[in-house]
Amino acid sequence: MNYQTPSLRRALAADYAIGLMPPTACRRFEQLLLEDSELRAELAQWQDSLMSLIETLAEQPVPDRVWRGVTARIDPQTPQRSVKRPFWSWLPVTVAACSLVVAVTLGIIYNRDDVRFGATLRSADAQPRISIEAHANYLKVKPLALAKVDQGRSLEMWIIPLNGKPVSLGVISPGGDGKIELGTAQKALIGESITLAISLEPEGGSPTGQPTGPVLYQGVLSAL
Repeated sequence: MNYQTPSLRRALAADYAIGLMPPTACRRFEQLLLEDSELRAELAQWQDSLMSLIETLAEQPVPDRVWRGVTARIDPQTPQRSVKRPFWSWLPVTVAACSLVVAVTLGIIYNRDDVRFGATLRSADAQPRISIEAHANYLKVKPLALAKVDQGRSLEMWIIPLNGKPVSLGVISPGGDGKIELGTAQKALIGESITLAISLEPEGGSPTGQPTGPVLYQGVLSAL
């Protein structure tokens, strides 16, 4: 199995985060996490997305019948009287569970379908530094291991077309984390095998509209 395939890595991270991965596969995936920082970043993104869904659910008190069930399992010699409940009393719990399943499913579908291309920008020594996800209208930028940017300097991202001059995508934050909104002309240039690069520029970006400083990181977009 090729664990470098972006779609497979994303699916494995999703299954692990949700808890759907079988025990044997889970142990194998955890071994991969120890050796692969990009895979750890992918998993962290899934966990953050799922936590944001869970945080929207209101806290509910635990019913007495649940505690009685727990007590019966801990001390089975303690007699527990079975109480029959009408079927409609289970409706709120069922509805809440179904809502959570639908929310998680929609979140997975949205995250998978909306991402069109991906790239890992690497430094001159081939070390992964920034992860890029190309959505329909924006790029999601996630730092992996960025060098510190000196005061008075900025990181600027560029599209390098197959034929033509570099096109600026704008200045990114010193920490590298965030989104870059794409204009109409920029969206038309985003595609498979297109190179993205980040150069070190004066504060606020290149004054000429073209890279003036050294290119620190670059990588090629691939379809997901």
